[in-house]
Amino acid sequence: MCGIIGYIGTKEASPILLSGLKRMEYRGYDSYGFCFLNDGKASLFKRVGKIDNTEKEFLGKDFVGQIGIGHSRWATTGLVTQENAHPHCDCKKEIFVVHNGIVENYKELKAKLIKEGHIFESETDTEVIAHLIEKYYVNNLEGAVGKALRDIRGTYGLAVISTKDPEKIVAARMSSPLIIGVGVDEFLVASDPSAIITRTRQIINLDDGEIAILKKDGFCILKEEKEAQKNIETIDWDIEQAEKGGYEHFMLKEIMEEPSVIEDAMRGRLLEDEGLVKLGGLESVQDQLRKIDNITLIGCGTAHYAAKIGEYMLEEYANIPTLTDIGSEFRYRKPIVNKSTAAIFVSQSGETADTLAALREMKAKGVLTLGVTNVVGSSQSRETDAGVYTRSGPEIAVASTKAFLGQLTILSLITIYLGRQRDMSIVTGKRIISELMKIPELAREILKQKNEIKKIAEKYKNCRDFWFIGRKYNYPIALEGALKLKEVSYVHAEGLAGGELKHGPLALIDENCPTIAICPTDSVYEKMISNIEEIKARKGKIIAIATVGNEEIEKIADDVIYIPKTLEMLTPILSVIPLHLFAYYFADSLDRDIDKPKNLAKSVTVE
Repeated sequence: MCGIIGYIGTKEASPILLSGLKRMEYRGYDSYGFCFLNDGKASLFKRVGKIDNTEKEFLGKDFVGQIGIGHSRWATTGLVTQENAHPHCDCKKEIFVVHNGIVENYKELKAKLIKEGHIFESETDTEVIAHLIEKYYVNNLEGAVGKALRDIRGTYGLAVISTKDPEKIVAARMSSPLIIGVGVDEFLVASDPSAIITRTRQIINLDDGEIAILKKDGFCILKEEKEAQKNIETIDWDIEQAEKGGYEHFMLKEIMEEPSVIEDAMRGRLLEDEGLVKLGGLESVQDQLRKIDNITLIGCGTAHYAAKIGEYMLEEYANIPTLTDIGSEFRYRKPIVNKSTAAIFVSQSGETADTLAALREMKAKGVLTLGVTNVVGSSQSRETDAGVYTRSGPEIAVASTKAFLGQLTILSLITIYLGRQRDMSIVTGKRIISELMKIPELAREILKQKNEIKKIAEKYKNCRDFWFIGRKYNYPIALEGALKLKEVSYVHAEGLAGGELKHGPLALIDENCPTIAICPTDSVYEKMISNIEEIKARKGKIIAIATVGNEEIEKIADDVIYIPKTLEMLTPILSVIPLHLFAYYFADSLDRDIDKPKNLAKSVTVE
């Protein structure tokens, strides 16, 4: 959720850390800070608010030093104050810590440290770590960090520097993402690859329980006090992919990339003549997959809606009983699973805390675990038994759009893969693949309507309540459409299964509460028309998402956005695109901070 950046090398650290922190602004934050070491002295700078507001002040300080750490904080424990901003330090201001995560037992640790004479300056849980390191420091920083972490219960990604051991950065991870960047005569530590991509594409992903010691002339990674051998991986995207490319906001850029994301997710994976798909990430478990007789799909937020659509696909076409659950709920249930269960975890970042907790619970029960994620080397991708990458590229806007399309595409491929292992015929496999291959171009046809969608969004800009309704495959799309509108515009919106209207929500319908009805020409179209008529009878406004050629819908809807015809199971890939555009243009008409909506962060790495 928050951002960590650290640098040690032969260059001045301050511009590198400032640039890295700015590249993580999309994650959301409310305060930030830096600490630099030079000639055994520390320089500390912490401020509340956005970097842009105080960047001139920071640059005016002319910080000197070739080693430093920085952090952007999203308040959890403690208010948004300068004192609570990171880095935090010990009593003597010799040890400095930046930290993502939660120290669950910080209150008892803090009380004990205070009794021992330690003086605290903040309300945060993180400051406890600095004082513990101070308590245990004897000869070297990494030894003190290791002892301090043994006292902590919770999660952490952290970086530590000290005037007492000024030629190194010590970094550690437990259930919070952290990577090491390997450059030329320099090393970096960060919680997000975007922070270091301008310096290096060579990275090492830290695993839980590992401690990294970075020096100017090399690095070492320890696991249980023994040196661990780690592979250097290459980031498979470049900085141009993370730039706006002429668009006003990353969200719009990423929506416009959706057709390419669909293509990339399918590239090299379709065997059209055989009605099969090739998923290299599942080859190691293909025999186990033949034996499963039920599936559980787990995700949070937008990923949960993608999983719900996957549930419909897998049951209808792969003939496998499938359940979907929210990560934050699943982890507290007592799920009934067995050796014939497979669990599929869906996450854009692969670092979603609740999804990872559910993953670990399922692994402990001996369940086969699969992942659908976008980030190579993420915790989820390393901890699942097997998985498939969405290949969506960097997604910067907090509101996920193109990654959702990647997830839906991959779930379509997994459906074919598992279906053809069972009773799906070659004819059905070929038909789905044939239609999938058309989807990118059909998506581009929808994007050509962006100006018309913009006009519709601006028409309703004064409304403060919306309903989104859909059925079957498009019920989760109603949920996704409502979520996007809430996220970026801050207006109230609710997604609903169309058949649930008469069970209460109709009471809220009036001329000031529009409904976006997702009603393509499919197996539940007539039912959706019945729901629309219920709304119209109560003077509600209707914005319909309908199939090209359906002119009858114009007689009952106030506005219509058309999508091309495709297979019913693939319709959600198309029907969600106009909803993404609607949310974007609606928020833009209200002059919202679209890429960094208030109160939200890109990757939810804490519970």
